[in-house]
Amino acid sequence: MTFNIAHARGASLVHQSLRSHDRLRANLRKIAQLITQLEVDIVALQEIDQDSRWSGSFDHLAFLREHTGLTHSVFGLTNKRIGRIHLNYGNAILSRYPIHHHESVSFGRGTVGEKGFLFTELDTPSGRIPICNVHLHHRSRPARLRQVIRLMHFLDEQRKHRKARWRTGPFICGDLNNTSVQPDATAVLLGYLEQFENYTLLPKGRAPHTFPSVWPRRALDYIYVPGDCTGASAMVVRSFLSDHRPVLAEFQLTPQ
Repeated sequence: MTFNIAHARGASLVHQSLRSHDRLRANLRKIAQLITQLEVDIVALQEIDQDSRWSGSFDHLAFLREHTGLTHSVFGLTNKRIGRIHLNYGNAILSRYPIHHHESVSFGRGTVGEKGFLFTELDTPSGRIPICNVHLHHRSRPARLRQVIRLMHFLDEQRKHRKARWRTGPFICGDLNNTSVQPDATAVLLGYLEQFENYTLLPKGRAPHTFPSVWPRRALDYIYVPGDCTGASAMVVRSFLSDHRPVLAEFQLTPQ
């Protein structure tokens, strides 16, 4: 599942800094309940905070790990600001399976507002699978294209040095901040991946809308599933726990 949790503030436009600690924790507890109810094995999270003053000054990933029972997790911080106002947030992976390797890349050097991606390798019963959790720029198409080119160069290097250990090609998921039916970063990334093997972009076709969650009008969140997987399908989960709705994918991957 991929889910932009919007710093735990919920679906409201009210900024997280104006939410009480109790309300932030209550919303995270509901997110954990959703993950548990859906029996999700791997969760890619965007806009998740580690120790940010504007969202309660506590570790949101540790909270979700405790309340979901998914014992393996890693942060990929793309924003780090220390001092009087701590702001530490970015992407994360929460998993039922051990995390063998991880690398985090920020697209910029700022301390607030930077996007990036978190690359991980998970040791599953079907073998080692690479997963990349991505968050792209929300306004600028040229910026998204530059970011996705950087991601592709990174994946090229990973293929050179680590591919021999992989059960499949990389799974890519996250908040891409553009639709799949226009010549933008989502389509460019799919074209890149299909140079190596068949990929399924989920949700398929004119993807169901994921943003804003209360009245969805845009499809921004996707999961790229490599061709070794069979029976791949996805659904947008009806949820009002963030300004995005999560996307849940199911597939089969036989042991190597």
